[in-house]
Amino acid sequence: MKKKSEKKEVDIVTINDVEKALQSTSRRIALIHMAYAKVIIEELGDEKGMRLISKAIKNYGVRIGEKTKEEVIMKGLQAIPENFSKGESYAIPTMPGMYGRRETVEEKGFKKNRTYGCVLAQVWKEYGEEKLGRLYCYMDVAKYIAYNPNYKYAHIKAIPDGDEYCELEVKSTTEQEREDFFAEDKDWFYIDK
Repeated sequence: MKKKSEKKEVDIVTINDVEKALQSTSRRIALIHMAYAKVIIEELGDEKGMRLISKAIKNYGVRIGEKTKEEVIMKGLQAIPENFSKGESYAIPTMPGMYGRRETVEEKGFKKNRTYGCVLAQVWKEYGEEKLGRLYCYMDVAKYIAYNPNYKYAHIKAIPDGDEYCELEVKSTTEQEREDFFAEDKDWFYIDK
């Protein structure tokens, strides 16, 4: 006895649909970070709250950096800045949605990545919480140091700081920066320079 073949319906997903989904996801990421950070500061006060947020952001970034390193090495590559984008699990989408547009510029022999229209920064601005939201951005430093301690991905400019766009550059870390980053209770946010 023959079974009737069933037709599966296939939804057509457009680039616009994907961009909207990325925007919504980005807005949610921004909001959950801001909500947790705000409650932590309110409950623990500025000093203790900032220490706890610093630990959480470091933990978050380290997990991304370690997984990226693992994926890069599994591909037979070295964990150097040029290969960071080869890790796929936590790669930033290449199409707009989290941001308006991205570009790479070269100034004085250094490549810098610029991001315009960061959706996370837009959410933090809507709530008047740019300073609190900006703490999320330190994960960029943490992920790179966890990937390869000799490098950091530092913000030269950041929209939540009042800049027109975010500008990041891969830089070498100092021995002091590495020591402070891997210490248990040291301030490491200063490394993002």
